[in-house]
Amino acid sequence: MISLHTHTFLSDGELGVSELVRRAEAKGYRAIGVTDHGDDSNLEFIISNVSSCAKKLNAVLDIKVIVGVELTHVPPALIPEMIERARKLGAQIVGVHGETIIEPVISGTNKAAISGGADFLAHPGLISEEDAALAAGKGVFLEITTRKGHAYTNGHVLNMARNAGAKMVINTDSHSASDLVTRENAELIARGAGLTTEEIRNCFSNSEEIIRKALKN
Repeated sequence: MISLHTHTFLSDGELGVSELVRRAEAKGYRAIGVTDHGDDSNLEFIISNVSSCAKKLNAVLDIKVIVGVELTHVPPALIPEMIERARKLGAQIVGVHGETIIEPVISGTNKAAISGGADFLAHPGLISEEDAALAAGKGVFLEITTRKGHAYTNGHVLNMARNAGAKMVINTDSHSASDLVTRENAELIARGAGLTTEEIRNCFSNSEEIIRKALKN
């Protein structure tokens, strides 16, 4: 199991980095992206602290800890520059908090995240055909999420991704230990959204691709 999208108490999660990683490892995770919610107020703080911890954990554990951030409720006009800044600060993966239907995300966030070159767009909500096509062209991965609430639109995201030829990943968006679903449960949730066996396999292959790229940087 791989999840590129998780949170610690450096933002609104319940666990520290080490405990999150250990609990993921115990559930059979091979890699985990620590992507706390960030904006201009805490971007450097998050990336610096996760980087320090990840370096030590990666030296002694088999599970790979990937340093990341989820840019959250950032005005669309500021997103591209902030993606670039996050990478310069050391983020190996950058996600953007997409236009989920359960939060008041500013319209245009999905497009700005894709145009700005995020690695993945978290819970894209009712993403448009145009933005899905843009994601396909830019190589930005659309998230199928196992998290309650955000998962309401998984079926729509799947349909838009299929129509546009956009690639997908399956993430947990974990904020607590109970959010760290097993691979088997992730597959069941994906099947419930309508993904085929091949599409599920491709989602995890796509996550592997992102991890390999992140580890090279």
